[in-house]
Parts: sequence; C-alpha cells; structure tokens
Amino acid sequence: MQRAARLLSKIKLQNARLAPEEFAEAMWPVAVGRRLAQRTGPVKLYGRRMVVDVEDATWQKQLATMTSQILVKLQGMAGPGLIESVEFRIGTPRRAPKIALAFDSKDDRADGITDPIFRHLYLASRAEHERVEAKRMRISA
Repeated sequence: MQRAARLLSKIKLQNARLAPEEFAEAMWPVAVGRRLAQRTGPVKLYGRRMVVDVEDATWQKQLATMTSQILVKLQGMAGPGLIESVEFRIGTPRRAPKIALAFDSKDDRADGITDPIFRHLYLASRAEHERVEAKRMRISA
C-alpha cells in the first residue's frame, strides 16, 4: 500500500493543500474499509488524536478492540506523527424516515375536533395505537 502522501503528491493541483482534518477524514474509509466507514460518523482530528463517531456502545466496544490494528494502518498511510491515537465516541443516533399514516376521514370520534392540526394528531395517535394492538394480538395468538 502506498503512503497517502505519495498519492497526494502525484496530484497536480496548483496551490491545493489538505488540512490535517480533511486528510484524516479522507484516510478513514481507506484504512477501515468502505462498509465499516459507512457505519461510523464524522471523523475529527484533535491535535494528534482522531475521534470517530459510532452508532452505539456495541460498535464502540468492537472498534475499541481493533484500535491498535486501525492505528497501525492509519499511521502507515499518514506517516509518523500525524495520528497518535484513535478514540470512538457514541454519536447522535440516526433516525430512519417515517412513513406517513393514512387516515380514515369517516371517523366518527374525530368529527368533533374542529382544529385540523389536533384532528390530524388524534387520528395519527389512534392509528399507531391500533397498529400496536394488532401486533400485540398477533404475537399473543
């Protein structure tokens, strides 16, 4: 594996330089692989310590056991002195997009709610409750 510095030196860009933070962020997917890089969050460089956001405590523990291997790869790519340690922190959890609920406009109970926003909230709440109850009934059956 060629050092990242050699690869960057081959790129002929006038007055283009990467900040150490940008360099570290670019090295991360190469060092750990594309699949693992997709499961981790943004990479930051604080002094000579690289901080990587992870999804949860399980990922944090698993990656902590691999820290020495990852550090060796990063140091081999970056050269000596740029990165001395790697730290994994639990980042902000990512939320999946929610599906909009379909509402039954023939609902008798919701007819008495004149405010359209409160009516919408009531129907959404009731639809979610019915879905949970149906799931509970399937499990218990």
